[in-house]
Amino acid sequence: MYDDDGVVLLDGSDGGVGFGSIAAGERPLLDAYSGAVTAAVARATPAVAHLQVEQKGRPVGAGSGFVVTSDGFVLTNSHVVHGADLVRASFPDGTTTRAYPVGDDPDTDLALLQVHNRPAGQLELASSDGLMVGQIAIAVGNPLGFGSTVTAGVVSALGRALRSQSGRLIDDVLQTDAALNPGNSGGPLLDSQGRVIGVNTATIMGAQGLCFAVASNTARFVMGEILRHGRVRRAFFGLAGQTVPLGLGLARRLDRQALTAVRVMEVSAGGPAAMAGVQVGDLLLTADEAELAGVDALHRLLTAERIGKSVALRLLRGREVMTKAVVPAARA
Repeated sequence: MYDDDGVVLLDGSDGGVGFGSIAAGERPLLDAYSGAVTAAVARATPAVAHLQVEQKGRPVGAGSGFVVTSDGFVLTNSHVVHGADLVRASFPDGTTTRAYPVGDDPDTDLALLQVHNRPAGQLELASSDGLMVGQIAIAVGNPLGFGSTVTAGVVSALGRALRSQSGRLIDDVLQTDAALNPGNSGGPLLDSQGRVIGVNTATIMGAQGLCFAVASNTARFVMGEILRHGRVRRAFFGLAGQTVPLGLGLARRLDRQALTAVRVMEVSAGGPAAMAGVQVGDLLLTADEAELAGVDALHRLLTAERIGKSVALRLLRGREVMTKAVVPAARA
């Protein structure tokens, strides 16, 4: 049914969701999509903070964060608060309070803060395992200082890898076309129920619709590690490597699918690799029979679960293939 101005009036008579007769200009037309977005935002917004960061008494940046527990723990990006002397969190209800650093993990670009004033709301971390490309993605944050700004789009891709400022790859990153701008960093990416599926972290400069968020499962892991240990524990071999090409002939001789491997460029004295007999110049081929196609593959191997457990490193030294048993230590 239409009014005199050609505006559709929803009365539910077609069997769909109806909102009663809506006079033109009195209220917006709501469909299933906009209804889901507005409901999710209404649930989430009270828990999203604008973070103002100072170093040596001077403002150095701003970003977003969001409350994830009833006792005031706040998730945000490492690059927003790393090295800060003072962080202030401002909430939509007008409350401004100091946010105290709890832990920081530049390798995943995540950090945990705590506000001591009881927050007005908190957000639930959903599991990112069941996400599907095309589902609704809603970003809430404070881009360019405009508080409580909302953008919506879809999950564009799953399982991306993004390089953090520390140089390490962040695995399981979500790609979305929900618009992000400076100041959105550290804010939540929500599903249609207002649950957090990611922590907004980066955009590709000069590109349209290429925005990224650290998956909620990664955020849950990092938060748990920080709360239990004060930091994220990772294993440590005590070597520096470089990804190098093998050449087709050598790859075939070594029966490898990958045409690259890891060249050892430095070995730390007294470290696990040195104690196992690994030397500068060795070419690392596999770890526990998994091919090492490059440095990133080596980084992915070095999780906390590997600490203290022997890893069989197969390597090429000169023309000889050998295996060294390396026991990773905890990275300081």
